[in-house]
Amino acid sequence: MSLSRRELGLVLAAGLTAPGAALAQGAKASSAVELARTGETLKPGQWVWAPQIAPKGPVVVHVDLSRQLATVYRNGVRIAVSTVSSGKEGHETPTGVFTILQKDADHRSSLYNSAPMPYQQRLTWDGVALHAGGLPGYPESHGCVHLPMGFAKLLFGITPMGGTVIVVGKAGDRPADMPQAAGVLGMAMNAGFEAGAEPPPYGEDWRWAPEASPTGPVTIIASRSDGRAVVLRNGVEIGRAGVVFPDEDFQTHVLVCTGVEDGVPRWAYVGAPGHEDEADRPLDPDLMAKTRMPDGFRAAVRKVIVPGTTILATQSPLAPDTSGKHLTVLSSGR
Repeated sequence: MSLSRRELGLVLAAGLTAPGAALAQGAKASSAVELARTGETLKPGQWVWAPQIAPKGPVVVHVDLSRQLATVYRNGVRIAVSTVSSGKEGHETPTGVFTILQKDADHRSSLYNSAPMPYQQRLTWDGVALHAGGLPGYPESHGCVHLPMGFAKLLFGITPMGGTVIVVGKAGDRPADMPQAAGVLGMAMNAGFEAGAEPPPYGEDWRWAPEASPTGPVTIIASRSDGRAVVLRNGVEIGRAGVVFPDEDFQTHVLVCTGVEDGVPRWAYVGAPGHEDEADRPLDPDLMAKTRMPDGFRAAVRKVIVPGTTILATQSPLAPDTSGKHLTVLSSGR
């Protein structure tokens, strides 16, 4: 059977000639335990998909560059794991918290000779995306996160525009033991705030502009080191304020809102790599209550929290680091 030029390009982009191609179609798991076991033994090009473990709920994608693995959570429960290939030396994939800015099932690169990028999900406007691509067993992309073709197609089908993607670790390093957010940058361009403005310190004016993005998934990013919180809706900043965290250990974690009772959100931890035992564990409501923030800001934020809202709490700063290297690029438009 002969292949058209486009079909051949898609096959090559999917990495079907790479090691592990025999299981490029993916494996299935019937339980969370089986999924975890299979996910630890994947070879390049392999993946496992078990959506029935959590049939409904918000989707969060976690990419660990040190492991070269992508993990998909729905409603805070792990439902899929895949091998990936991230950016090679000189083209490293940026780390941090991203929102899905664009989805295009038949995308072609505007930078690299119209190379096919099937099931592309754009993370930055300067070329970083999730998409089907080569999977040789090591980082070899120009900054994108390559996925197996079948996995990329399935993932494309369940992620919403504005959905959350967390990228952590460093290729070649020891695997990351928790999701680290390395900073949040460039979010105010469409939010009605002055671009580059620093969040106010606690006790000073807070900012709230929900009209900047009236609908979409909500993500709250809180930095303990900066004492700042930023609220994003559909990837656009709608608010920011100074926050004082309690003395208890509240380092980097991902949480999802599981429900709202009498106006009070209930939160559960996402079982991220290294913290699998936390999956579905509820957050102590006293811990959230002890977090100090302007009363008006707290009331405003509560109005936009719905089941599926995500919190990323991190020790890392919200501003770029002092070296000037922007470890997180979370872009809201261009």
